[in-house]
Amino acid sequence: MSMRHSGIGMTSQRTRMRMVERLREQGITDERVLTVMNAIPRHLFVEEALASRAYDDVALPINFGQTISSPWTVARMTELLRANSSLGKVLEIGTGCGYQTAVLAQLAQEVYSIERIGPLLTRTRILLRELRISNVHLRHADGLLGFPEVAPFDSIMMTAVTTQVPESLLEQLMIGGRIVYPKGSRKQNLCVIEHTSQGFIETILDEVKFVPILSGVISK
Repeated sequence: MSMRHSGIGMTSQRTRMRMVERLREQGITDERVLTVMNAIPRHLFVEEALASRAYDDVALPINFGQTISSPWTVARMTELLRANSSLGKVLEIGTGCGYQTAVLAQLAQEVYSIERIGPLLTRTRILLRELRISNVHLRHADGLLGFPEVAPFDSIMMTAVTTQVPESLLEQLMIGGRIVYPKGSRKQNLCVIEHTSQGFIETILDEVKFVPILSGVISK
């Protein structure tokens, strides 16, 4: 691993370990998730000027009006998606800088991720290739349409806030699967939707803060 990947000072492995210990103190209990986050160089997914803050428990800007979620938010959403079981085929709506994508890729068999901002997706594609993450399939499209030709998915994660999950995504979730997403507008909460044989069950959980999901216009 190069010095850039391993990090030094505020981006070092020791700093990642402190981040993981803080996540444990904040209530994250899934050790598989914590192990993965301890291994992934989060500082590579932010602008170089912000690298020293990459492991702080804050969301940071990544240009194009988007943010990288805080470590706790990434850990919590991933923990909820896993629910102490292995992940098979995962759909991610909102690739962003690719950090959440990289975490999911270490825990799932395949990750299908959609991003509507072309320049952001291009940058993320290059980074994931540099990190030799090969089980991620990226698409430049409107994420609310999903990835119907490879559906159904056992798990779906939405990384931007919405007031409701569109029918197009619910239809792509297999029975027994779950969706984790931030719900709301001004007040936002993490939610889990479980697809049972009787229908969909939604559980409202932790309060969070996300940028709004955008649909329709695809930025090249």
